[in-house]
Amino acid sequence: MVVRIRGRALPSGEHVDLCADGDRWTDDPVPGAEVVEGWLLPGLVDAHTHPGAKNAGDPLDEDLLREHLADHVDLGVTAIRSPGLAGDPPPWFGTDPGTPRAFHAGPWIARHGQFFDTWGHHGDLADLPALAARQARRSGWAKIVADWGLDDEPVPADVMTAVVAAVHAVGGRVAVHTQHAGGSAAAVTAGVDSIEHGMWLAPALLDQMATQGTALTPTLSGFERHLPEVEKKPDGPRKDWFVGGVHALRDLVGAAHEAGVRILAGTDSVPHDRHALLHEIHALSHRIGPHEALGAASWHARKYLGLAGLEPGAPADAVVYAEDPRTDLDQLEHPIAVVLRGQRVR
Repeated sequence: MVVRIRGRALPSGEHVDLCADGDRWTDDPVPGAEVVEGWLLPGLVDAHTHPGAKNAGDPLDEDLLREHLADHVDLGVTAIRSPGLAGDPPPWFGTDPGTPRAFHAGPWIARHGQFFDTWGHHGDLADLPALAARQARRSGWAKIVADWGLDDEPVPADVMTAVVAAVHAVGGRVAVHTQHAGGSAAAVTAGVDSIEHGMWLAPALLDQMATQGTALTPTLSGFERHLPEVEKKPDGPRKDWFVGGVHALRDLVGAAHEAGVRILAGTDSVPHDRHALLHEIHALSHRIGPHEALGAASWHARKYLGLAGLEPGAPADAVVYAEDPRTDLDQLEHPIAVVLRGQRVR
């Protein structure tokens, strides 16, 4: 049955009345359409998720991948970005009915001796630009691990610059994992497309990020979840790095927003938590307010990925709530309808 959505649409709050024409919204009325009314979002987005693996280092499990994607959709997530997967995804990934639209970077790319041995492609520094370009040619994105252990050397700025040039030359984009000052500085200098985590990223780099369009996906709630446990551990360099880094990241999110950096909501969800995106929206709302936190998980993220919002001609995705979710973020746990590719899936 054709779906018709009607109500106030975020971010503007203006009234819209749209029908699904296949996988596109139209403002032309369709007789007999199923009408769903309420407060409308153009679909949630988890911009940093790793579905299909139970624990870090595990191989990609196709059954688990479907389970994780179903959890996403049940919550109203109609698009995901996976900057790193446990393996090459199956052909149906991102296209099967009832599963979110998907953007991915394939397996991670890291230098030898860093990251998980059983995950990703590893190479010498000189290999990274070619590895990244090859992946971006296949999927549109490449993910570079810029730094890892406390004593590891980060990928140098000149190598990162070569990675960005090689990926952009094939029409792709570069996401970078960084949790140390050196890796984040190299990533910003190179002009990467998104920084993942950004712990210890220097605030002085935010203006450059805003100017060149480098997004920040802080995955703040994932770090905050572990903070109480880490704070109880004996003092030492790793504890200092983590605890200090979480507090710095909290402040960085607000400063990044004020500087005009695009903030994306991502969960870094390994092990999987079906409510992880809600936790991230709550964490971001404490730094940038509920409106912008929702935008980071919806309209801002969709625009970044090339997906239009609730307007004629846009992809027919929507999540519907009984009231304005900005006034009570807990409503996000209970959507009254989820529309994906023009079909009501909840």
